[in-house]
Amino acid sequence: MATSGTYVTEVPLKGTAEKHYKRWKSENFLFPDAIGHHIQNVTVHDGEWDSHGGIKIWNYTLGHVMELFKVYDLIGQFIPKTEDSCICKITMVWEKRNDEVPEPSSYMKLLKSMVVDMEDHVLKA
Repeated sequence: MATSGTYVTEVPLKGTAEKHYKRWKSENFLFPDAIGHHIQNVTVHDGEWDSHGGIKIWNYTLGHVMELFKVYDLIGQFIPKTEDSCICKITMVWEKRNDEVPEPSSYMKLLKSMVVDMEDHVLKA
């Protein structure tokens, strides 16, 4: 049986939770310009940029996640901390396709780095 698990981490950020949430929910077409060293392209496959259930295709440098994992769900929450700061809580739920696949710690590291690197672009907006 393949291994499954959940990773949770929190990243402190400057800027309001609303600004960060808006960038991640409906402005992710800006990611290649903002953090192109992580994300090379984001396109809409089905739906709209900000529609619930919209399907987007992300091109990034860390491989093909769905070839390795049967389940790979990400939940990002931006929780207000002060008037001008927040916490980004990242929850990753995963299940490997087989036991030879390493746990997705490198994907969590990538996500944390993306959130941190995106902070400057959110503050300038």
